[in-house]
Amino acid sequence: MYWLVALMTFAILGLILLGLVLELRPQLATGARPWYKPAMGTQLVVFVGAQLGLLVLGINNAFAEVDVVAMESVNEMSLGMGLAIIGAGIPTAISTIGAGIAVGPIGAASLAAITEKPENLGRTLIYLGLAEGIAIYGLVISILLINKL
Repeated sequence: MYWLVALMTFAILGLILLGLVLELRPQLATGARPWYKPAMGTQLVVFVGAQLGLLVLGINNAFAEVDVVAMESVNEMSLGMGLAIIGAGIPTAISTIGAGIAVGPIGAASLAAITEKPENLGRTLIYLGLAEGIAIYGLVISILLINKL
């Protein structure tokens, strides 16, 4: 099972290195044949295959028999509780990504508007605050969900 984790790690490292290469040397991506698309596809297939392998091979560990005497002495987090905590964090993650996507164009437009008419500063700050409020809503939902656990 450790070889699947190593396979996933190498696939992610390959994707990160490929992204760095294409970011630092963009002229490599403009060749006659796009060599990076098959490389990215292969790494993604390896990563997803390793995840599916972990899911299939790790299903026995998830349904293993529980020793009640050993569990009383150790405070371990169950699989369900771990998934519940991840689920509680998802609203914050998605809303933060949405706020980042919203703040970028609004901030650029705000700077352009302030350059032309500086008296519009207060109005543009309100728009930026509304866009940033999306992240705060997700954080509030996550806090409410964690309080229910």
